[in-house]
Amino acid sequence: METAALIVVLVIVLALFFDFTNGFHDTANAMATPIATGALKPKVAVLLAAVLNLVGAFLSTEVSKTISHGIIREESISAEVFPSIIFAGLIGAITWNMFTWLLGLPSSSSHALFGGLIGATFVGVGLLAVDFGVVMSKVILPALIAPLTAGIIAFTVTKLAYAMTRRYDNKPDGRSGFRWGQIFTSSLVALAHGTNDAQKTMGVITLALITVGWQNAEHADPQMWVIIACAVTIAVGTYSGGWRIIRTLGKGLTSVKPAQGFAAETSTAATILSSSALGFALSTTQVASGSVIGSGLGRRGSKVRWGTVGRIFVGWVLTLPAAGAVGAVAAWIVVALPGWGILIDFVLAVVIVVAIFVRSRRHEVNSSNAMSDVAESGTAVKVKRNPPPTRRQRQILREEARVKAEIERQVAKAAAKERALAKEKARHTAELEHAAQRAQRKKDRAKGKPHTLTRPEPGSPLDGPPPAAQPRRDEEDAR
Repeated sequence: METAALIVVLVIVLALFFDFTNGFHDTANAMATPIATGALKPKVAVLLAAVLNLVGAFLSTEVSKTISHGIIREESISAEVFPSIIFAGLIGAITWNMFTWLLGLPSSSSHALFGGLIGATFVGVGLLAVDFGVVMSKVILPALIAPLTAGIIAFTVTKLAYAMTRRYDNKPDGRSGFRWGQIFTSSLVALAHGTNDAQKTMGVITLALITVGWQNAEHADPQMWVIIACAVTIAVGTYSGGWRIIRTLGKGLTSVKPAQGFAAETSTAATILSSSALGFALSTTQVASGSVIGSGLGRRGSKVRWGTVGRIFVGWVLTLPAAGAVGAVAAWIVVALPGWGILIDFVLAVVIVVAIFVRSRRHEVNSSNAMSDVAESGTAVKVKRNPPPTRRQRQILREEARVKAEIERQVAKAAAKERALAKEKARHTAELEHAAQRAQRKKDRAKGKPHTLTRPEPGSPLDGPPPAAQPRRDEEDAR
């Protein structure tokens, strides 16, 4: 019994450490987009997320019940073995969390926990100890549906936001008001994260307590000290700031504008809060990533970079089996080396965590440089710098072109009319001059004076053929 109690204590410590890693790993879910758009300063955003994660952890326990009374059939596992299995599963989850944190990948802490527990249970006890019906309905299906749903909601909200603010299309920062809205929506996301992710650690600890008889199996709700411990731990982890994940999610997926950030956070908060009420153990990272991609597609001229989306999706798919593989290895060590297996697992976990932490210090990412570079993975949505005009803008352009063409036609018509009038006036003037010359010639002939015919100016309406081609009117008149 003393050994089991010691293992449970180690499980609680390890579970709280996982809660801590979950906090800094998933800080980006709430605060990546407001930091990217300039709605909040990095440290202020992280502090706000920490406080709201703390509050959210007290609002719901439905997800905790899914973990403690759903995925694993605890009644089929002996009390001597089960704490060791949970311990091995937590090692798998923490190892994957730290590895993806080092790479800056927005993977799922929730699925890392599920994968670690399932892998450890499969190796340590057997396949029948896993309730795959609950895994499918509460884990797999929400993992497939939630990001798609969040993306569709974000796409729709982005379209509506841009449609309602079309008058600001040609202004460089005409939609800056959405930055104020982002403060509210990002706060909702942080609150939602506390209602979902903090519950998972509570469920693991509650499961360990039930296993050794420290809590009644019929009492599914976590004890108050467990809620407080998990809430404080995830808040502290959130405040530590997962700057690597923030940089990838805020800048790496798509270039985020205030209207997009507002839409993405609204979608993420709505999806997570509704799922928490139903007891679905969602991955907030997947929901947030789906929302960011959907909001990017909502902008005009956007284009999906399917290669990047594929890499992100592969990371999601690999999380469950990868954490399960690590958990399975840890469980095999526990089963193969009774007594010493726990100690070996613990030492290996400490070595891995320390090694990853030391490796991360070579290229430290903090609040001062979290948003300075575009993530190596590129962008999932490519948006043109000069997006094509909207339907309303096209109508305006067509009307302006029509008016311009009509004005040009009227100007050309007036110019042609003016030229015709000038030509007619010149012809009339030339005729008058010619008539005056003829009258003067007759007078001169009557007086017997010689007269020289004055030819019209070249190019005038009365200018005729050369003199050689004209009959001499003076000789004809003389005859």
